[in-house]
Amino acid sequence: MAGAFSPLESIIIVGGGSAGWMTAAALANTLGESCQITVVESEAIGTVGVGEATIPPIRHFNQRLGIDEATFVKETGGSYKLGIEFVDWARLGHSYFHPFGQHGAEFDSVPFYHFWMQESLAGRVNGPIDDFSMGWAMAKAGKFAHPLPDRRQIQSTYDYAYHFDAVLYAAFLRKYAEARGVTRIEGKVVDAALDAENGAIESVQLENGGTLKAEFFVDCSGFRGLLIEGALEAGYDNWQQWLPCDRAVAAPSPKQTDVAPYTRSTAKAAGWQWRIPLQHRTGNGYVHCGEFVSEDEATETLLSSLEGEALAEPRMLRFVTGRRRKFWHKNCVAIGLSAGFMEPLESTSLHLIQYGILRLLALFPDKEMSPLLAQEYNAQTAAEYERIRDFLILHYKATSRDDAELWRYCSSMAIPDSLQYKIDHFRNYGLLVSDERELFKNPSWIAVYLGQDIVPKRAPALAAMRSGAVPVANRMSAISAAMDSAVAAMPRHSEFLAQHCPSPHA
Repeated sequence: MAGAFSPLESIIIVGGGSAGWMTAAALANTLGESCQITVVESEAIGTVGVGEATIPPIRHFNQRLGIDEATFVKETGGSYKLGIEFVDWARLGHSYFHPFGQHGAEFDSVPFYHFWMQESLAGRVNGPIDDFSMGWAMAKAGKFAHPLPDRRQIQSTYDYAYHFDAVLYAAFLRKYAEARGVTRIEGKVVDAALDAENGAIESVQLENGGTLKAEFFVDCSGFRGLLIEGALEAGYDNWQQWLPCDRAVAAPSPKQTDVAPYTRSTAKAAGWQWRIPLQHRTGNGYVHCGEFVSEDEATETLLSSLEGEALAEPRMLRFVTGRRRKFWHKNCVAIGLSAGFMEPLESTSLHLIQYGILRLLALFPDKEMSPLLAQEYNAQTAAEYERIRDFLILHYKATSRDDAELWRYCSSMAIPDSLQYKIDHFRNYGLLVSDERELFKNPSWIAVYLGQDIVPKRAPALAAMRSGAVPVANRMSAISAAMDSAVAAMPRHSEFLAQHCPSPHA
């Protein structure tokens, strides 16, 4: 006879911020009032709050919660994001765009990029593949409109995400969660008591001497990993040999007159600088390697390149890129920075929170707390971190820059076999090989490979075999014309925001 089902009755989330309140909102939305959910956070502990750029899956998270997009963008001072412009990464004076969505439009059974590659290698196309990205055409023109669902239209070939204030997003989700029964307790967790028999967490102790008990705990305590590492000693894999940046200095600057619908990442001598345009300010930061630049020098580099004066004192963050060896251990799951840190180069921080939550819901335990659930959760999450890790490493490895020590190190460093295998396929045959579970799909890899000068020796074989049956040049010309016409008809991004979702924070 099957064992009796015994549902969880209490969950404590240690830490607020984006991770804590995204978790609380999703659990409350799914579990209703069948389980008591408590968030313990301290106003005395600051949140990182600089991860303001996202990738398209965040839209599905908000939709799952039933959040209206226009309301969300207004309340968080948000703007729309069509992709990321990378400046000076492959070499000084060069830039490329990583768009959300595809390049070109499919007009044959052979993928568009196969034909583009064939035409480019033959010298019949002179510009970069960016020229066939709707996302880039809109971004450089400062335009935005929602994609069309009709796959026959060129306006269906792009996707979008958001820029927003992470602190305002946490506040927005706190209001959402508390309206659905989540309890917030002000307090600083300083210790955890473990069960003497099985080593699981029994309770957490607050700085004021109070004790809180629960059956399940979610560690959203940030880099500290107060529960997952401090109490349960889950272990940590350090990836700094591949991703050497270990700190960031951040400072806001005034909002842009015309809010750009894309993130910009500019490579510097010892790292890279982000620019994230919001409705009420611009987020800026310099991610760098402390081995190659001092904190004072990094701060000066950031402040001297801002578009306007800094609106607050620069803030320094230190981190170690990598992941926990166990994300779910005993009766505790780490979500957010407590689970690991992937530098914000491709805006994956909130995505990893999102999928940590969704994976927890998919494998949600009862009081039995089966170790099989934790085993599967850990396997899936580890694989996701490693796939994202490889994509980030590609940006550093594929550079011809030799003007600074960091870039000389990165261009010559050994990389994971999993990444080298992918690069070898693309460099030799123009082929993309990837796990079907990849977060970053083929267009993303194409953008970075080509943008950072990994040019195939030949185009995939099918393109040449189909060229005689397909008027490739005519089709590509028609795509360019359709893109120009579509972009010309779109409103400016700032006008779109003003009409549909003006923020009271602006």
